[in-house]
Amino acid sequence: MASSMLVKVTCLAMICLVLGIPLASAAPSCPAVQQTLTTCLLYATNPHGPPPEPCCNGIKTLHGQSQTPLDRRDVCGCLKSMMTNLKLNLPAVATLPKECGVDLGYVISPDMDCSKVN
Repeated sequence: MASSMLVKVTCLAMICLVLGIPLASAAPSCPAVQQTLTTCLLYATNPHGPPPEPCCNGIKTLHGQSQTPLDRRDVCGCLKSMMTNLKLNLPAVATLPKECGVDLGYVISPDMDCSKVN
């Protein structure tokens, strides 16, 4: 009887792990993208010198979490919507990923076409 219960608990644990995998690899939500890039705000509005390390770490984190083309399009859409609400130094924002050693595969700008992001 105890071994039967152990088998059931093990099966349940495996099902939870398998079902949780897609959730763990999903692209971050727009609020999560905004939270992650909060450390870039000062640089994006008034750049002086290189971007701060926490900002670059945030960009690298977002890049690492965007594994599929759909993930990257979602993050692109979040970035685009963020740009309409803030007064940013657009050339600084466009070069920010490169300054942090990250190739997003697109240039961040208010007129970027996120549907073409792969």
